[in-house]
Amino acid sequence: MFGKEFAVAEPDHRPAISLFSSKEELEAMEKIPMTAAGYTMLEKELKHCQSERPRIIQQISDARTHGDLSENAEYHAAKESQSLNEGRIAELEDKLARAEVIDVSKLSGETIKFGATVTLIDEDTDKKQVWQIVGEPEADAKSGRISITSPLARALIGKTKGVSVEVVTPSGAKAYEVKKVEWR
Repeated sequence: MFGKEFAVAEPDHRPAISLFSSKEELEAMEKIPMTAAGYTMLEKELKHCQSERPRIIQQISDARTHGDLSENAEYHAAKESQSLNEGRIAELEDKLARAEVIDVSKLSGETIKFGATVTLIDEDTDKKQVWQIVGEPEADAKSGRISITSPLARALIGKTKGVSVEVVTPSGAKAYEVKKVEWR
């Protein structure tokens, strides 16, 4: 090996270097659409999680006084609680930093898009359902808010009043008629 010379050629044009190591990292940087109410909800949860820090630190401190940490269940539970809380804080801070707040009150039109409140009639049962299409972090089916990435919302986007929409659900295909599109 010794005595041999190696030449390293430097190219005049270097290849583009990606700042992201994977598609997932790039997608993680994308904006998250949400309503003002959804943003406020995340802010409140973040403040709550941050306010929990001193209490958790106190629990860890108290548990340390009980002796051997390797067999101290209170200590391990407090450390796990701290880990979960810090993870949630990081997740909330990330979502808030990437939030694209959309003022639904300034939207209008007949075409269904983010923020629309849609009244549907199940074509099989004639049951009425009302859904607002919101961002993933604020989706809550019990409150009538579905994520823009849900199968139903994806089927509704771009449709108008009077149109029938078929959605494949875990319980099978469902057909709905769009009765009303509102902006609240």
